[in-house]
Amino acid sequence: MEVLREKVEEEEEAEREEAAERAEWARTEKMMRPVEVRKEETTLTQEMLRDLEKKLSEIQIPISAELPAFTEDTIDISKLPVSYKTNTPKEEHLLQVADNFSRQYSHLCPDRVPLFLHPLNECEVPKFVSTTLRPTLMPYPELYNWDSCAQFVSDFLTMVPLPDPLKPTIKREEKVLPKKYTIRPPRDLCSRFEQEQEVKKQQEIRAQEKQQLREEEERLMEAEKAKPDALHGLRVHSWVLVLSGKREVPENFFIDAFTGHSYSTQDERFLGIESLWNHKNYWINMQDCWNCCKDLIFDLGDPVRWEYMLLGTDKSQLSLTEEDDSGINDEDDVENLGKEDEDKSFDMPHSWVEQIEISPEAFETRCPNGKKVIQYKRAKLEKWAPYLNSNGLVSRLTTYEDLECTNILEIKEWYQNREDMLELKHINKTTDLKTDYFKPGHPQALRVHSYKSMQPEMDRVIEFYETARVDGLIKREETARTMTEYYRGRPDFLSYRHANFGPRVKKLTLSSAESNPRPIVKITERFFRNPAKPAEEDVAERVFLLAEERIQLRYHCRDDHITASKREFLRRTEVDSKGNKIIMTPDMCISFEVEPMEHTKKLLYQYEAMMHLKREEKLSRHQVWESELEVLEILKLREEEEAVHTLTISIYDTKRNEKSKEYREAMERVMHEEHLRQVETQLDYLAPFLAQLPPGEKLTRWQAVRLKDECLSDFKQRLINKANLIQARFEKETQELQKKQQWYQENQVTLTPEDEDLYLSYCSQAMFRIRILEQRLNRHKELAPLKYLALEEKLYKDPRLGELQKIFA
Repeated sequence: MEVLREKVEEEEEAEREEAAERAEWARTEKMMRPVEVRKEETTLTQEMLRDLEKKLSEIQIPISAELPAFTEDTIDISKLPVSYKTNTPKEEHLLQVADNFSRQYSHLCPDRVPLFLHPLNECEVPKFVSTTLRPTLMPYPELYNWDSCAQFVSDFLTMVPLPDPLKPTIKREEKVLPKKYTIRPPRDLCSRFEQEQEVKKQQEIRAQEKQQLREEEERLMEAEKAKPDALHGLRVHSWVLVLSGKREVPENFFIDAFTGHSYSTQDERFLGIESLWNHKNYWINMQDCWNCCKDLIFDLGDPVRWEYMLLGTDKSQLSLTEEDDSGINDEDDVENLGKEDEDKSFDMPHSWVEQIEISPEAFETRCPNGKKVIQYKRAKLEKWAPYLNSNGLVSRLTTYEDLECTNILEIKEWYQNREDMLELKHINKTTDLKTDYFKPGHPQALRVHSYKSMQPEMDRVIEFYETARVDGLIKREETARTMTEYYRGRPDFLSYRHANFGPRVKKLTLSSAESNPRPIVKITERFFRNPAKPAEEDVAERVFLLAEERIQLRYHCRDDHITASKREFLRRTEVDSKGNKIIMTPDMCISFEVEPMEHTKKLLYQYEAMMHLKREEKLSRHQVWESELEVLEILKLREEEEAVHTLTISIYDTKRNEKSKEYREAMERVMHEEHLRQVETQLDYLAPFLAQLPPGEKLTRWQAVRLKDECLSDFKQRLINKANLIQARFEKETQELQKKQQWYQENQVTLTPEDEDLYLSYCSQAMFRIRILEQRLNRHKELAPLKYLALEEKLYKDPRLGELQKIFA
């Protein structure tokens, strides 16, 4: 504080000198001016004051009839410990030190805001800020800084459709007729002038539309501009500062206490630091924050930059070089030679705050009532705790078109713990397109499902996890008249299948899509290159024209060729002149071969190829039909999953997992029954006697009588032994008491008061033991015959001694 005090005194001295000079100049000027001018100025000043007073009296301040509603804290103060309600003498002393420090600071730095030293706690008791920290919970210094409180808006990735490498590119080949056969087009009788005027008119209309659109965008941008913040730089917020040097921390950084995110000390969000404290001391920032926190030096041992409050041995040391450090140590040794350091340190009191205990249920809730809503510009983010919603919804992001958040553009919903593996649902309100994203593990291996309606034969795109399917299907696109499938990793090298459907034949009876499938008009299939076959024999594309009864083939192109071979088969159902069915003729196969081969021109080869293609056509039609059925099954399954939306529960979650809870209760019941069985076995009165006989052997009448007599005889002997034991203890206690009484009669005269008290205490305890033993002996004499008769009755009724029942029957 000495350096700070000297600096402030110099500034005050300079201000006093300047004020004295101004006063002297004003007094000289006043004496030089005429008296009339001074009188006129006085009159004008009085009139201005009267006008101002009149205007101020006319201003009426409206007083609201409704008082602001304040919500009281729901903390039960009566259950809080004493440390929350009172201060110890050491804490009172610390508060006095803090008040003294605050007064000095306010006097020396009147332009700065008051320090945040001892706020009121829940019980309205002032507590020093450093005592609110527990070293086990917050080992780092806490930051108290100026903050602009700007909202941090997360950047949400926009899904941009990328070109699909598997989507085929269809090339159409147009036939060009020779010029001499070209038909001349008719003359254009339209006026070119009118066409030009129409074009100019359309251009003007488009220009006006662009201008209106530009003006509308400028208006929206002007409306969206944030208004200047009148409290910029005046808000106060608490952060956490982690200093480097310990725990392998390479550099200083901040931690947001609300979100847990870390930020660099060079971040522009931090406008400055007012004070800093931890559980041991309190520091004031004496550095200029004109460049935010970028130029601050966090050397807490430097009193010029950081003024500390408490003088102690645990304060941070100033970072110096070796030469400066050695020089300072030498000077200190000379000055302190022959002197003893005066201990002026003050130990910080222990924290008055209890250790925070968060139950698993409260920790899982994450926020009050398990729900949190964050409002952004043109967006709203809602968060829920897991298992709070029955459908597993944990987050929802709603994007709006306007600033008032009335017109919804799209909705994104994130799910957790869904049994159907649904992870994200994206709803586009503009196009009414819904897209569901799934994690691996769905029964149908779904990955993405895009649709507008859950009705069959509508526009939809379904993507699959190809590693979870045996057919290698990765995507299926469906419309009202087409179905396209993309494959990968199949042994037959199939990569693409496209089916065109015709109008369904109407039936009089009600029929479903499964019983009345759409008629297939055309099937197009494409294949990857099979390196085991030559290019001229490896089919790249085949087209089944079912309505025209044609099959078109296109083979792969060799690397050294610019065109590929083609072949087309025609299926005829005609008959010849003799009435025989035409099987194969040369005109039923039209081919173009880059390198003609002899065996491909033979009818047998062409016939076998056509028979093979017929079988493949039948198989392709069946696969298309199965794909339609699979789509219906997926839609039915998705409707059931959306209606039930069952959630998965871990086996370790004993609170929610009913099956695990039932299993645990069943195991506990079995263990309890086993324990009772063991106890019953231990108390079995016949077990010691039955152990003498061979196991599993049926008892005879003589053996049963002998076991009964031995059991009763043994029980009778145990009753006698117990009575003798109680009698012996009773006699022993009585004899010891008599001896103690005799000793007291002999030494009564020489006993001290302490010895008499010990004697009386011993007599009282001895009489209590004798009385208890006497009661036990009397009770045993009363119950022994009853116990003997009860055991005898049990033996007669014991099924293991069934021969006894025959004797007394």
